[in-house]
Amino acid sequence: MSFSYDAKNELCRVEVQKHCCALAEAYGVLLYCNTFHSGEIRIVTENPNLAARLPRLFHRAFRLRFDRKPEPDAQGKLVFQMTDRSKLDGIIDALGFSPEQNMVLHINFGLLEEECCRASFLRGVFFAGGSVTDPLKRYHLELATSHLQVSRELEALLRDNGFPPKSLSRNGSYITYFKQSDQIEDFLTLIGAPVAAMNVMSAKMEKDLRNSVNRRINCDNANLDKAVDAALEQAEAIRRLMDAGLLEQLPDKLRDTAMARLEKPELSLSELADSLDPPVTKSCLNHRLRKLTGLARELRGEPPK
Repeated sequence: MSFSYDAKNELCRVEVQKHCCALAEAYGVLLYCNTFHSGEIRIVTENPNLAARLPRLFHRAFRLRFDRKPEPDAQGKLVFQMTDRSKLDGIIDALGFSPEQNMVLHINFGLLEEECCRASFLRGVFFAGGSVTDPLKRYHLELATSHLQVSRELEALLRDNGFPPKSLSRNGSYITYFKQSDQIEDFLTLIGAPVAAMNVMSAKMEKDLRNSVNRRINCDNANLDKAVDAALEQAEAIRRLMDAGLLEQLPDKLRDTAMARLEKPELSLSELADSLDPPVTKSCLNHRLRKLTGLARELRGEPPK
């Protein structure tokens, strides 16, 4: 199942106790469903849990039943329809529209004065027109409607509630969306899906940890490459001094350091410093090796680094 499907299943477990909240949630569903006008309501879903919720929700909100609904064991696209004019007039009147006029859909903010009603409304919007991407892939939550004015007013509602969204149009639909993980977490929590919100948070932590580990590995690899290059350069310089017969003329400390590097080219500076007898500091060993490479450069007539 998709992340959206799981989030909506979680929301389906939210009980609607108050009539005002049921009305607000049904309102959100209607503004973002497949068809809502004075002649028809048509809601299509493939989620059986949402299909089980819709009849209870509409009966609680409007005391009405759908004219058409899926069979109990139906699968695939589940269609809910209402065409009875008296029922439609009752719903339109309850939402503050006028059945006698050409209905232009918009958000009646008078129905959303309470915080619980706003959360219920947004839950209904997400049920009918919402989707959220698996956060392990990317962060994206969107709410799609075919009504431009509704989309604009939803954006204003979200901004008033601390959720600054972005918007676009796509194939005749108007999209309100979020791409920030913290905004998606807060939105899902508000509408009643804290588990989905926690999963977004966990995915973000996992990504951050993975990125941190990758940066550390890349940094360690880069440091290892530098150490290998330095060891190869040191070994080449020591061989050059040996070929010229100069190694035996060097002080004992430099000569011992040179032989240790040739015998143990795989050791880091710290490990090589500890292997000497007596051990020396990393700084002291680095000074000796720089002295050796400097002598080799002088031998070839190269300027010192």
